[in-house]
Amino acid sequence: MNPAAKRRILVTGLDTFWGGRVAQALEAKPEVEVVLGLGTGSPSVALERTEYVRTDQAYSSLSRIVRAARVDTIVHTFLIVDSTSTNSRSLHELNVIGTMNLLAAAGSANTPVRQVIVKSSTMVYGCSSRDPAFFTEEMDATTRPKTRIERSLRDVEALLRDFADDNPSTVVTLLRFANVLGEEISTPITRSLARAFAPSILGFDPLLQFIQESDVVRCLELVTMHQRPGIFNVAGRGRLPWSEVAATVGAKLLPLPPLGTRLAAKPLVKAGLIDFPPELECLLRFGRGVDTTRIENAGFEHHFTSARAVDSFARATRLKRAVGSTKRSYTYEADVEAFFRHSPTVVNKDRATTDDEVKAT
Repeated sequence: MNPAAKRRILVTGLDTFWGGRVAQALEAKPEVEVVLGLGTGSPSVALERTEYVRTDQAYSSLSRIVRAARVDTIVHTFLIVDSTSTNSRSLHELNVIGTMNLLAAAGSANTPVRQVIVKSSTMVYGCSSRDPAFFTEEMDATTRPKTRIERSLRDVEALLRDFADDNPSTVVTLLRFANVLGEEISTPITRSLARAFAPSILGFDPLLQFIQESDVVRCLELVTMHQRPGIFNVAGRGRLPWSEVAATVGAKLLPLPPLGTRLAAKPLVKAGLIDFPPELECLLRFGRGVDTTRIENAGFEHHFTSARAVDSFARATRLKRAVGSTKRSYTYEADVEAFFRHSPTVVNKDRATTDDEVKAT
């Protein structure tokens, strides 16, 4: 890829948490000529110049879009890592079939695509009593997949390895992110910690590693703009006991029996007291740690250690408990967006300031 050429970047999952925030970061780059986002719903964040295309979840029309827009880079943010958000059939379609179609478009004849970035998860390593203290990128999981999330992520990574082998001229990057904490992200862990009670398993106090949500976006931005090929673990340094994490946030541990754990948790989940998907149960038994030397050597500097990410999340959680959420949600309206972007009557194109912020000044 010519480093002097203007970039034309496609972001999947524009209507999801990560897709929208990555698009925001990329459209602020002057060297990016086009940001094109795909999704099935409406964007949840305000975007200044990102073009939005609604498509099906399997990206069946992606080849046509890539060729028509002369996309040189694909940032694939839309991998499901929370099994509570979909069923098994949809999970396979979204993660595996969607990635398969995406890679087919990126590797088709006369494709303009020269870079592919995939946002994955350290869940691909699984978790067991035989795990090392820290996984490096060359290590394999010590057990067969225990959850459908693990299985789908391993299938996705197998597809990506084959693609990289078949397309040596394309820069291929796989990022395995640790569990994310942040003020806005919603996951089984953040939802559990935000409640009065957080699940635990009697006799287990695993060591966990976290990454702050802003570091996720910064890392995706780095590898996209500076082309870092390879597989990278991304997590804040250090690990913390689950009991310490819960205490810092102000959540009391709700111990579940080590045998018959899922059966005991079922009425609590049904009552909305806890979130307890299979991937969280595994984590709360054995924990997980990953080595991050490779991504640091590639030029990425974390702003948050695991401990600092927990402290930041704890402060935001205490504030929400005290005063509630004051952040105004964004609603995407196609006609309004078209007016701001294209109408000759709009003199001030900067829409970063909301009406509420104007009143507050």
